[in-house]
Amino acid sequence: MTQVHDLDIPLGPSREKMDLVLAGVEDVHGERMRIQMGPQHPATHGVLRVEIETDGEMIITATPHIGYLHRCFEKVAENVTWPQVVPFTDRLDYCSSMNNNLGWSLAVEKLFGIEVSERVQTIRVLAAELNRIANHCVALAAYSLDIGAWTPFLLLIQEREHVLDLFEELCGGRLLLNYIWIGGLSHDIPDGWLVKVHEFVEFMQPKMPELNQLLSFNKIFIERLGNVAVIPADVCLQYGVTGPNIRGAGVKWDLRKNEPYSGYETYDFDIPVGTGEAGQFGDAYDRYMVRVKEIVQSLRIIEQAATRLDNMPGDDVQAAIPKTFAKVPKGEVYFRTEQPKGELGFYIVSNGKSKPYRVKCRAPSFSNLCVMPKVAPGLLIADMVALIGSIDIVLGDGDR
Repeated sequence: MTQVHDLDIPLGPSREKMDLVLAGVEDVHGERMRIQMGPQHPATHGVLRVEIETDGEMIITATPHIGYLHRCFEKVAENVTWPQVVPFTDRLDYCSSMNNNLGWSLAVEKLFGIEVSERVQTIRVLAAELNRIANHCVALAAYSLDIGAWTPFLLLIQEREHVLDLFEELCGGRLLLNYIWIGGLSHDIPDGWLVKVHEFVEFMQPKMPELNQLLSFNKIFIERLGNVAVIPADVCLQYGVTGPNIRGAGVKWDLRKNEPYSGYETYDFDIPVGTGEAGQFGDAYDRYMVRVKEIVQSLRIIEQAATRLDNMPGDDVQAAIPKTFAKVPKGEVYFRTEQPKGELGFYIVSNGKSKPYRVKCRAPSFSNLCVMPKVAPGLLIADMVALIGSIDIVLGDGDR
């Protein structure tokens, strides 16, 4: 009788070999290979090209190449009038248009010394948090698809459609919105819209436990992301990583709490951070779970804002909009807001004319992407997909 033995087949490079290769010792098997991932790869979430050098299945270096979606936002902003910049901010991170509108408007309002009414502030907060939910739904849906889960993708895209329906009724747009203007809003909320917002909150709240049972607590999903692509807190600080990515590393930093604007200090909500529940602080699973928990917190803020508006008398939401932008204050300003992907900052220089003299956009996707060459070495090729999806990038935001 032939004796059958169990075969000890390694699933990847040994830890000893990984340490040797990363230390710079020449590989002994001559397995070095250069791979181009993108710019058409679906898991790069846009036209991103990552140049990967591998030793077998292990990544030695990973160099991101951007610029395929560069549209000269900053130079365009310097050649149009102050309010005409707003539609161009829509197209930075096209999954977070409302938050981009808000960031630009607040920066210009700070420069001009404009103060908006409480009603305008409340509507802005409500709209921005709706967009945060829509952004996270896209991020989590695409991520689940990257990892190999199809049903959660359908669930999350379906929930996002409810937000887009609310936006369509609010301002006529679903993706590119141009709703938050310098000094106010394009128009007030329509009759009966707040009722639908309350209905959305009631509808959405039980969907998060459903998502957790379907995906978050799935054993395969946890093992696929736990201890993978760890970005420690000190690395986040060195590379300017912000938003859910730095909070995933356990750092409780959120501009809505630390540097509140638009009345966020008056709302009751928590800042979710990574707990290392699947392995290490700052791994891909922590970054995923932070976004799941942020949806729950955004629902809390939306409910509070909608309730305030229910009991708030109406006023002119365009009352503080300047009648003319022909002559404006001179000076410079920098203002940052908590966009769904991280800190969105605008540095603006005014020479007193109808157009900005200089505009610089600090895009969260650009800074978050810069950490890739630091984190990717030592990962397997399959883990590159898990890394990119966990950072949540949009190349319109990164390239500008």
